[in-house]
Amino acid sequence: MAPFPQLKTDRLLLRKFQLSDAPDVQRLAGAKEVAAGTFLPHPYEDGMAERWIADQERIHEEGTAVSFAITLADNATFIGSIGLNIAQSHRHARLGYWLGLPYWNRGYGTEAVKAVLAYGFGQLTLNRIYAPHFLGNDASGRVLQKAGMTYEGRMREHYLRFGRFVDLELYGLLQQEFIERT
Repeated sequence: MAPFPQLKTDRLLLRKFQLSDAPDVQRLAGAKEVAAGTFLPHPYEDGMAERWIADQERIHEEGTAVSFAITLADNATFIGSIGLNIAQSHRHARLGYWLGLPYWNRGYGTEAVKAVLAYGFGQLTLNRIYAPHFLGNDASGRVLQKAGMTYEGRMREHYLRFGRFVDLELYGLLQQEFIERT
């Protein structure tokens, strides 16, 4: 297995998760505002972050996923997570990400998504990357659009969240489209 990649952007470093990230993961992912717009569990209980981080190396080695800790490049502050759940047999992946509330509306999401799209199409040679978000999470839709993804449709009442069914908005990008745009 190749060493875990690090992705650098102008303001971010996307790196392998470390067990020392667990308190920040629990604190930031545990905010109700963050959980409401994501697939994260809520409440985010003690021990969940440690277990999730421990699983990341195994699933990376299996080739089924890659998850990056999003950190600020200038001071290494942990601000969120981004990753790909990979279906190698189909050469596609589902993109997911979240940022801690203090880091919303600063362009970090778009910057991280663009870096992971480049990694997925370049290093992993995926043919397609798609990303869902909950209806009503317009900020995620804007991030995906700014990163060059195309709106593909709505999956009605696809997910049960906090006791009610919610629609998913789906975005996608093909490798050929990515190449043509870059």
